[in-house]
Amino acid sequence: MGDIVVEEFYYPSVEDMEVEIVERKGLGHPDYICDGVAEAVSKALSSYYLENYGRILHHNVDKVLLVGGQSNPWFGGGVVLQPIRIIVSGRLTTDVQLESGFKPIPFGTIIVDATKRWIKESFRFLDPEVHVIVDYKVGRGSVDLRAIVEAETDVPLANDTSVGLAFAPLSSLERLVYETERYLNSRGFKSKLPMVGEDVKVMGLRRGSKIVLTIASAMISSLILDPGEYMSVKEQVKEEVLDLATRITPNHVVEVYVNTADIREKNIFYLTVTGTSAEHGDDGATGRGNRVNGLITPFRPMSLEATAGKNPVSHVGKIYNVVAKDIAETIYMKLSNKGVREVYVSLLSQIGKPINKPQIAHIKIKMEKEMKLTNDIRMEAEALAYEKLERITEYTKKIVRGELQLF
Repeated sequence: MGDIVVEEFYYPSVEDMEVEIVERKGLGHPDYICDGVAEAVSKALSSYYLENYGRILHHNVDKVLLVGGQSNPWFGGGVVLQPIRIIVSGRLTTDVQLESGFKPIPFGTIIVDATKRWIKESFRFLDPEVHVIVDYKVGRGSVDLRAIVEAETDVPLANDTSVGLAFAPLSSLERLVYETERYLNSRGFKSKLPMVGEDVKVMGLRRGSKIVLTIASAMISSLILDPGEYMSVKEQVKEEVLDLATRITPNHVVEVYVNTADIREKNIFYLTVTGTSAEHGDDGATGRGNRVNGLITPFRPMSLEATAGKNPVSHVGKIYNVVAKDIAETIYMKLSNKGVREVYVSLLSQIGKPINKPQIAHIKIKMEKEMKLTNDIRMEAEALAYEKLERITEYTKKIVRGELQLF
């Protein structure tokens, strides 16, 4: 096992700061679409490799680009003039050498099918056969990386020198921002207000005990007949979020603003035909959206790695963020009754070394006021981290099955 270092964290708790800022890019945001497509393609490739060859072969498709289209929405209708273009890029195993020779893998079909299936499952009005062009620009992985990924070892070897970061628990603002987007994109909410599209972005600001949420919510033009109805929908969205806030942040004063760029006098409204701003010039790229906890948290340590699309076997840019999150949440859950208030976990790999033996697992623990980090707590935290790292190969199957949050 690599080094595990547990130390006390003396920096102020994020909830004790006067100002906190949190963002979540929701399901229909162009950056989220790129993450979703990248991960859908990775899972599809992994499933194909497993079914046909008994193991997940080398691939990294974490470079997805979305080029926005053009549309003309109007109250009661609208049309997409130019389709969205999604380009899947990266490296993958394109053929396998058998005794009979090289066997090609239908990677193009896998990429296109996985992308269109994810869009179809995620959107109600975005038709992947009509509104989207799917393309791919992929090549083989480099020889040394393929050898590392496919090495016959009990524990995979890291294919990069990288760091994974996570923390627990979420602050009140972080929970509210996350749950607001999830609620606005839930089936229950869509059944009440189907005219609210999937492209929902939530920016949260807390100053002291006051929270301000600024929500950008694409509206479905064909389901809204006039400006009056549009304004009514905006007000309903606001009231629904305020009601949610009373349950998540009851001790805060919350203000909610929806689509603040609207100018009714100039007939400017956030209308879309398909429910995403990607239909009209808004572009996206993998890794520009949410981190492994589903949020963008500039007031916390954050990894710059894109978890989506990386192979789930040996790419520590993916696995270490997932494991760090699990370690942080487990330590907090197990030890919060002993005064642990916040947990920060950093895992640093070294290329070519077993992924269960990071160069260092650095755990920082913020204790409740007037309490200190004892040796007993330190040892318990170390033991919990050790247990997670020893079982690190179990995360691969969970990722392929879609059981773990990645963004």
